[in-house]
Amino acid sequence: MKVLIADNLIPPVLDLIKETGAEVIYKPEPIESAIADADVLIVRSATKVTPELLSCAKNLKLVIRAGVGLDNIDQAECKKRTIEVANTPGASTNAVAELTLAMMLSAVRNIPYANCSMKEGKWEKKQLAGTEIKGKTLGLIGCGRIGSLVGDKARKLGMKIIGHNPPPRHEFDFIEYVEPLEELLGRADIISLHVPATPETEKMINSQTIAQMKDGAILINTARGTIIDEDALYDACTSGKLRAAALDVYPHEPYTGKLLELDNVFLTPHLGASTKEAQLRIGNEIAKKIRQLSSS
Repeated sequence: MKVLIADNLIPPVLDLIKETGAEVIYKPEPIESAIADADVLIVRSATKVTPELLSCAKNLKLVIRAGVGLDNIDQAECKKRTIEVANTPGASTNAVAELTLAMMLSAVRNIPYANCSMKEGKWEKKQLAGTEIKGKTLGLIGCGRIGSLVGDKARKLGMKIIGHNPPPRHEFDFIEYVEPLEELLGRADIISLHVPATPETEKMINSQTIAQMKDGAILINTARGTIIDEDALYDACTSGKLRAAALDVYPHEPYTGKLLELDNVFLTPHLGASTKEAQLRIGNEIAKKIRQLSSS
C-alpha cells in the first residue's frame, strides 16, 4: 500500500500512518509524478484534488481529507474514476468549537486589540471596556456536529441559543430553531457560521443579510470562507453596523485581503483543527481507513 500525503501533518500523525505498514510518501514535489502509483492520497485544505491531478493517478483507490470539508476535492470526478472519498468529520469537532468560543470571548472583551495596544505602550482601560456573553443571544447558522457543540458550550456560559438549519437536521432541545433566517439575524447578538461551502451558501452573508442583523452584532466564521461577501463585511465593520468579526477561514488562503486593515476584525490562519489532540484523533481515523482498505 502506497500512501501519498500532500499537506502538512504533525510527526505523531505520520507515525500512526506508518504503523499501518504502508509506504508513506510525504509532500513530494511535483505531486503529479508521485501520485502515479499511489493507492491513497491524504490532503488537508491546501491541496486541490482536481480532474487534472486525478488524471495522473493510475492506482488511486482512496482520497482522505484530514478534516471535515470536502470542497477542495472533486467528488464527481472521484466517483467517475471509482475512487472512494472519505473525511474525518468527528475528529476536529471539539477543537473548532473551542476556537469559536475563544473568538466570541476575544471579541466581546477586545482581547486582540488590547494585546496590541499594551505592546505599543498604551493603557486604554476605559476605551477597551467590553461586554459579557451571559444573557446574550447566540445565533447558529448551521446546527450540525460543530454548531450544536458550540451552542452546548455557550449555553453553559449563560447564553440563549437560537439556530437556523435546513432539514434534515438533528434536534437539540437547548436550541430554539427559527424560521426564516431573517428572524435569527434580527435577534442574535453574536452570529456563528457552521455551514458547508455549497452553491447555496456562497456569500449568504452579504449586504442584504448583514442589513437584517442587529446594529452592533458580532459575526464569527470558523466554517468556510466563501460564505461571507468580503466587501460587505468590510463595509459593515467600517460603518459600525457590526461591532466586530472574527474569522478563521477565507475564500483564498493564505489571506492577504483588505480585512487585515481593520482593528475590529480578528483573524486567525485556519487554526480550527490545529490542536495536538484533534490531529491525533484525525491520525487515528486515517490509520483505521487505511487498514480497512488494506484488508479489503
